[in-house]
Amino acid sequence: MNLKEKVNEDLKEALKSGDKIRLQTIRSIRALILEFEKSGSGKEFNEEEEIKLLSSAAKKRKESIEQYKNAGRNDLAQNEEAELNIIMGYLPKQLDEKEIENKIREIAKELGAETKADFGKLMSAAMKELKGKADGKIVKLIVEKVLS
Repeated sequence: MNLKEKVNEDLKEALKSGDKIRLQTIRSIRALILEFEKSGSGKEFNEEEEIKLLSSAAKKRKESIEQYKNAGRNDLAQNEEAELNIIMGYLPKQLDEKEIENKIREIAKELGAETKADFGKLMSAAMKELKGKADGKIVKLIVEKVLS
């Protein structure tokens, strides 16, 4: 079952259950999918595009949470956190920091990346490998740590 089919099924369940936050979040994901399909870019909606779309939505929620917390609006931050948790359910399992570090060390060894001059090369390869499985900020920090 692809993402579009899963979202449509989950939308029906959310309508039946009356869970407003889940319904709102699933509708926003569905809108992103429809927007992508009607964009006319000619790209096929494959797994890579699904991950990119969901990662972007998750990143927006994380940024909103941070901004709401800084503004003292914990009620809105909690709403965004609930939406983020729903979106994360559609993404592949997120790796923990230790798993990310191990993967980056493997990639660095393969590429022969050892100094800070190799940052771009290692970061690019790591993000390609960990796309959708790890937050870019965490990957960046670990790449810097590995190269120092």
